[in-house]
Amino acid sequence: MEFIQQPLALNGVALVPLTQQHLPGLAAAIADGDLSQLFLTIVPAPERLESFYEKAMADYAAGLGLTYAIVCQSDNRVIGSTRFMRAVPEHRRVEIGFTFIAQRFQRTGVNTVCKYLLLCHAFEALNCLRVEFLTDCLNRRSRTALERIGAKYEGLLRKHMQMRDGRIRDSVIYSITGDEWPGIKQHLAFMMQNRPTDIAAR
Repeated sequence: MEFIQQPLALNGVALVPLTQQHLPGLAAAIADGDLSQLFLTIVPAPERLESFYEKAMADYAAGLGLTYAIVCQSDNRVIGSTRFMRAVPEHRRVEIGFTFIAQRFQRTGVNTVCKYLLLCHAFEALNCLRVEFLTDCLNRRSRTALERIGAKYEGLLRKHMQMRDGRIRDSVIYSITGDEWPGIKQHLAFMMQNRPTDIAAR
């Protein structure tokens, strides 16, 4: 499993490997909706983006994943970030996560396009057997989104991690396997066809 720093794009949305040049745009995206203050998600504060970037580069160098800026192709605006993470090459397994999108671009179909691009790459380029997703058990919106794309609930990880506010979080784990991917790919394509991304005028 080798992560190649090349962009992925579809329907006006591009996933571009993160560089320092993306950080000002990422700070603006985080400020749109004050995402770093949401207690159910982990989003870096704008002033901590250098550390966010350094950790992303260290993970890439270690072969653990690849972080992308989510870019609106019509005006080259950074509207969020997502990544491959916690890769286990010997078992052909990777996690998709650490996804956040500026508030004005939520519920526009952007997240569906991102998941489609990442899953295509995971199963068809990286030859994964399994893709995982973890989220806060209280984050019903995230859980609904994962179930909507066809990810399967696998269980509850109790007292899994401590959040910045001190709360001890239970996490839920979902997955998609390689043999499920053809059907889920068809499902996602149908979703995108019936709800085109609506981002250019925002």
